[in-house]
Amino acid sequence: MSSNTSTEGLAVFPGVVLSLLAAPPAISLAHGPLLARPVPAGFPSPADDYIEGRIDLNRHLIAHQEATFFIRVAGDSMTRFGIHDGDLLVVDRAIEASDQSIVIAVLEGDFTVKQLRHDSEGCLLRAGNTDYPDIRVGAEQALTIWGVVRWSIHEVGSCRQASR
Repeated sequence: MSSNTSTEGLAVFPGVVLSLLAAPPAISLAHGPLLARPVPAGFPSPADDYIEGRIDLNRHLIAHQEATFFIRVAGDSMTRFGIHDGDLLVVDRAIEASDQSIVIAVLEGDFTVKQLRHDSEGCLLRAGNTDYPDIRVGAEQALTIWGVVRWSIHEVGSCRQASR
């Protein structure tokens, strides 16, 4: 029996809650301007007043529209992998998961987001926070890889600042 609780459309694991948000038939993301030069994250440089064109987030974030879903995360078990509480994950079900992929896994009927690892002992679902245990998947357990996480979208202001 699983120690995780789940409700319709919602799965709860220690440190993470996932809620499935199905993509509408025609995904509509904003078309915003794309600057011609990358912005340096180091020392400031003079800004260019040139706009290269407009960026279509559909083309940038979504490779397989019919197989792409959005999932909201609540919890901090994946922070080392850049997935934070409140992030919106872009999940592609058409991509085959490989070793070290960040995946949405269904283990014994419960959803979780973890890093998929294959080793000599079999399959491991690795947490991205040392406060949470990795999950060793036993041969008798039902595991389905529901999709591969392609992007994690979060508000920059919502990230915790590292102390210096």
